[in-house]
Amino acid sequence: MFERFTKDARAVVLGAVGHAERLEAEAVEEQHLLLALLDREASRASFALTSLGLAGRRESVQRALAEARRRGGLSRADTDALSGLGIDVSAIVSRVEEAHGEGALEAAHGNTKGNGKGNGKGDGNDSGRGRGWWSAFVGGRRPFARGAKDVLTESLRMALAQQDRHIGDEHLLLALAARPGVPSEVLADHGVTYVALRRVLYGGGEAKAG
Repeated sequence: MFERFTKDARAVVLGAVGHAERLEAEAVEEQHLLLALLDREASRASFALTSLGLAGRRESVQRALAEARRRGGLSRADTDALSGLGIDVSAIVSRVEEAHGEGALEAAHGNTKGNGKGNGKGDGNDSGRGRGWWSAFVGGRRPFARGAKDVLTESLRMALAQQDRHIGDEHLLLALAARPGVPSEVLADHGVTYVALRRVLYGGGEAKAG
């Protein structure tokens, strides 16, 4: 699969690792892929994001992702579902931060990614985490969480569905937008949905950037 990635797509993968390192995350997650996509210039993904009005709104996206991390990685859909069960996530976050400091749940969320650290065996569900072509490509600097791996795999499906011979950063963006979770929710809140992306990228010949 690695050989199918374009220069822009590879830059996104490496950029995601860099964002994970800067945020001191133990693993590369979907949000880091989104941040890396926002870094791109003169690529198909950047063209699509600009066309949908996301240019210049990076700080807003970063704030939304930071707020989700503060909730322990829960999306708004997750918090709404819990609210329906009588669980007030905001109140829980406040109480935890009063006792352990701001960002306590963010730290706990990051630490759950390292269950296999120490004995190298993992917890069964995370067996082999960080292995594969993506790990070799980034030099083992950070393992990839399951969600990030799934985005990489889904990007291949996106490319095949369009009969594209290579996987570009636009396929990574489409994969993120199509998957339920924080990144797609944040994108949608900023007017970038899977349907809108497909329209910009494939609705006409004008989206053939780069």
